[in-house]
Formats: sequence, C-alpha cells, structure tokens
Amino acid sequence: MRRRSAFTLIEVLISIALLGLIVPALYKTVSLLQESNTQLYEHLQKSKDEARALRTFYLDIASSDGNISLHQDEFDRICLERTKNALYGLSQAKVCWVVLKRGNKLVRIEGDRYHVPLKLDETVEADLVADEVEHFDVIWQKDKIIVVLKKKGSEPTTFMVQGITKPKPKKKKKKLPRKGSTNSTKKNDRNATRPLTPSSTK
Repeated sequence: MRRRSAFTLIEVLISIALLGLIVPALYKTVSLLQESNTQLYEHLQKSKDEARALRTFYLDIASSDGNISLHQDEFDRICLERTKNALYGLSQAKVCWVVLKRGNKLVRIEGDRYHVPLKLDETVEADLVADEVEHFDVIWQKDKIIVVLKKKGSEPTTFMVQGITKPKPKKKKKKLPRKGSTNSTKKNDRNATRPLTPSSTK
C-alpha cells in the first residue's frame, strides 16, 4: 500500500472553509476582550485618580492652620487660607475646593492669595478633580470635619478629618498709659505750669 504524502485538494478546501468560520468568531472574541480590558483599565485609572484626589483633599485639610471658610452661594466651596500641603512649590498655600455650577465640576484651586471668583490680576493653579458632581457637602463639628462627595451614577464617598480647631480671634492689646502720666494729670500739669496772664488775675 502506498502512503499518502500530501493533502488532497478537497481536504484543503474544507480546511479553508472551516478556518473561514472560526477566524471571524475568534476575532470578535479578541475584540470584545480588548474592549472590556480597556474599559476596566479606564475604570481603574479613574478610581485611582479619584482616590489620589480624595487623599489630597484629606491632606489639605489635615495640614491647614484651622482658618477654614465654607460657602454656599454662586460656587459651593471650602477654602483653606493656609495649608502646608502645597502641590506647586509654595511653602504654604491657599487652597479652595470649588464646585462649578456649569457641568457640576469639582475643581481644586491653589495659589498664594486670591479671591473666588478670581480677579484679573490673580494667578492660580487649577486642577479638575471630578465631573458630574451631584452632592458636595462639608460639615464642621467641633474638632472634626466631615466631607461627603457623590458623583452621578456612583456611591457617595465620605471621609473625616479630626483634630481641626478654629483659631481663636486675636485680642487687641490695650495701650497702657505710662507710669506717672495720665490724661488728667497731664491737664493739671499744663495748668500748673502755665504762666499767669493779666486777665486771669482779675
């Protein structure tokens, strides 16, 4: 009996037909895997960025001098007048976390001294932290600050910073009069040393 040394033409055609059915299915599977991996990577990257932002927010509050103001008007915001957690080379910075009404975007603003809204001659560094913020609330109770942040379509995130106390207002020192000189004694001294005039002797 002779041994076959090659495939017949029919076998080759059948193999090509089977490959034609299998390859598109494999391509679709690989494409779906790539899309899911991309979405997973983007989700993890976004979660990582959000976690980094919340950590920065925590450190901003924890490193502040306690001079903190909360505002709910045109822009909902918390402003830390002085914090050591500066990201742009300042020894101490003023940092505001602001929710912009347009697009409900949460923005971190860092600078030396500035106002919100900014004036024309003021320069700051601003970083977009989150889009589509549905709820942003900061609660200050005694020595602790509670922050609640909720984005659209996600669970709310909450953290608390303890040990933050409001600075006591500085008392103005009253100027004490010098020893041996009061207003009344000054007047008496002036009257005593004033020379008599003819009109006063009458």
